Amino acid sequence: MQVRDVMSPEVATVRRGDKLVIADDLMSLGRIRHTPVLGDGDRVVGILSQRDLFHGALARAIGYGAHAKQKLLTHLTVEEVMTTDPITTTPETPLSDAARVMLERKIGCLPVVERGKLVGILTEGDFVRLVLERRV
Repeated sequence: MQVRDVMSPEVATVRRGDKLVIADDLMSLGRIRHTPVLGDGDRVVGILSQRDLFHGALARAIGYGAHAKQKLLTHLTVEEVMTTDPITTTPETPLSDAARVMLERKIGCLPVVERGKLVGILTEGDFVRLVLERRV
């Protein structure tokens, strides 16, 4: 099997200059944990994860409250907290190779890129879905 057989072709993305509040809303409403960050020419320049957004939750936990969290999310941009130089894969990559990379690097997703353009995303959830469909 190849990545193309399991990946999700519909990908919610953000741009590096977007405010974190936009990314937080997108991820909360879409119930997603990772979103690729696009730069010029729609190239993948980073990954934003829920973990990256937890800084607001941390601020709230140490006593700054929900208002401070919202203010923080409105002032910071995606570029300020995203993971840069993300590891990507291609649709033709053997699924076992992609799984190995995710396990070894301890990452929850791989943006799928073809000819420099984002064409999908491979997540841990895609592997869970595969197991359920195959009833392994």
